[in-house]
Amino acid sequence: MTLLLTRSQVKTLLDYETCITAVEDAFRAERTLPSGVLGTHAEDGGFHVKTAGLERGTFYSVTKTNANFPGNPVKYELPTIQGVIALFDARQGRLLAVMDSIEITAIRTAAATAVAARYLARLDSRSAMIIGCGNQGRSQLRALSRVRSLDHVIAYDSDPLLSERYAVEMSNELGIFVQSVSDYHEATRECDIIVTCTTSCEPLLFRNDVSPGTFISAVGADSERKQEISADLLASSVVVADVLDQCVTIGDVHHAIEAGVMRREDVHAELADIIRGSARGRSTDEEIIIFDSTGTALEDVAAASIVFENAMLQGVGMEVALGA
Repeated sequence: MTLLLTRSQVKTLLDYETCITAVEDAFRAERTLPSGVLGTHAEDGGFHVKTAGLERGTFYSVTKTNANFPGNPVKYELPTIQGVIALFDARQGRLLAVMDSIEITAIRTAAATAVAARYLARLDSRSAMIIGCGNQGRSQLRALSRVRSLDHVIAYDSDPLLSERYAVEMSNELGIFVQSVSDYHEATRECDIIVTCTTSCEPLLFRNDVSPGTFISAVGADSERKQEISADLLASSVVVADVLDQCVTIGDVHHAIEAGVMRREDVHAELADIIRGSARGRSTDEEIIIFDSTGTALEDVAAASIVFENAMLQGVGMEVALGA
């Protein structure tokens, strides 16, 4: 039997604290299946497939297929990201569950930022900027607030109404002062942590926008067309990749390499190396550290396996015999 889970059901089965811990454990894990990614472009968006495996008591594997259509909210009142996750038993190949991917993608991506911030942001970080105030921007702030004691957040979106609504709603939800701005370039220099989670295909942050000691999580560049961080900022910073092979192909790092200002070997480490202790994290309070977060299915399998286990314990979802 295969368990089917809707978006609303997934949302009740996965919380931020549990996901942050699971994602950190996944990066630390030794027994995994390598991450893979495949993408293709459509006229107004694109599709990508990601896969990986992870031992969590049971040896799980996932394949996630996501559609990413940035114009959807305005044109069709649909989410930018829509998709499905298939969860397998990696020992037998049994299809355990099929679940909506929207909540898992949002929470696990934010959890990866939180884990990176735990190791790479200054301990005294109190201020943050979120560039991109959609669903992912909300998840990012929720996760960050679990690992750093934030007292001031600045929100920017290309749609001012979206950032204003974000500021009001996230302030009320988290009890943090969240301020909406119409121009982020000056405000970024005041922030200890910056998260970029947009669909931009042009750089948003440049070297002069960022003060010494800042931690940046660059989330949006999940295809070779997208870019949020300028090549000059990357070249002058300590860069940590989620998956190096992905970052040099589809991440912000790949734009810096194409521009000739970085080489693959200039990337300091993968996040897993820092978590395991085989590479240093932050060395000084003056370093600018950039986490190039292209998104790995290792995060998806960590989150999806928790959703599946909780669903089985709580009797949530519908079981079907897909192979009948």
